[in-house]
Amino acid sequence: MNADDLLALSPVLPVVVLDDAEAAVPTARALLAGGVRVMELTLRTDAALDAIRRVSAEVPDVVVGAGTVITPNQARAARDAGAAFLVTPGTTDALLDAVVDTGLPVLPGASTVSEAMRLAERGFERLKFFPAEASGGAAALAAIGGPLPHLRFCPTGGITVASAPRYLALRNVGCVGGSWLTPKDALAAHDYARIETLAKEASELRAEAATAR
Repeated sequence: MNADDLLALSPVLPVVVLDDAEAAVPTARALLAGGVRVMELTLRTDAALDAIRRVSAEVPDVVVGAGTVITPNQARAARDAGAAFLVTPGTTDALLDAVVDTGLPVLPGASTVSEAMRLAERGFERLKFFPAEASGGAAALAAIGGPLPHLRFCPTGGITVASAPRYLALRNVGCVGGSWLTPKDALAAHDYARIETLAKEASELRAEAATAR
């Protein structure tokens, strides 16, 4: 799998924060039942690496990756846990070297034209646009596409089911990242049926966006 394959897996890349690794497998299965076969487990909690191990081992039809990768050690640990891809909120030279060394597909984070150009110089043409809404939203990303038409993005940060189609309608967007598919209250209540329903809605967003182009 490469970064283009990753952007094509689903119109929405679920950004999942788990406090309990026991919830990882049923969450992954609910997303899959809803037609979403990819998930980004963020390294914001102590449960994240164990959650990645469990999904990788028990739900092979879901492509599980690690998000909020901010240190070289996290990049290596995520790879060793079975992550199939990495996502960073921003980049440093040390972090870029480390994620490249893992051999995994990576969506490195950028929020400005200069950051995107610098990443392109390093060979990254599939990027995360973060924080999307705070950085100007779909209008800003459309403007970036003018001088940098060869770059494609997964915008993440503040995007909702209502705003996602505006991003997905852009030529330089492959998918969007969203946390609304796995809301905290649903995870706390083990309401996996709700997560499945939200995933079904998300899986239909690409077709909706195509009609808006």
